[in-house]
Amino acid sequence: MGRILAIDYGNKRVGLATTDALQLIASPLETVHAQDVLSYLKAYTARETVDAFVVGMPRRLTGEATDATPHVIGFVRKLQKEFPAIAVHTVDERFTSSMAKRAMIDGGLKKKDRQDKGTVDRVSAAIILQSYLESRLI
Repeated sequence: MGRILAIDYGNKRVGLATTDALQLIASPLETVHAQDVLSYLKAYTARETVDAFVVGMPRRLTGEATDATPHVIGFVRKLQKEFPAIAVHTVDERFTSSMAKRAMIDGGLKKKDRQDKGTVDRVSAAIILQSYLESRLI
């Protein structure tokens, strides 16, 4: 069984999270520059078996697309083209940044660490991944 890798895509930074080999637990992995994400994923999939990618899809509270949605859709297309053998799923990412900040506060992270946007992106990716894992149980 391979891992599932979650992606919180942004134009500047991309937060990544992954499951354990049994696909039970979501953990923050890394934050990479948006320009480097595909090369990072190629290297990662060369050393780890990945069964699926889960990409957070930005939506407004009303469910409508945001200004970032077309960029994420374009990234999903590149991902599907670059990794045709790996399934790509999208997950509504509304509230993940605020949930990530709350989780960091609850986890006792210092204010300085919580202000690091890379940390927020990694934790957001883990929340996206956990949401996907929980949706498979229903």
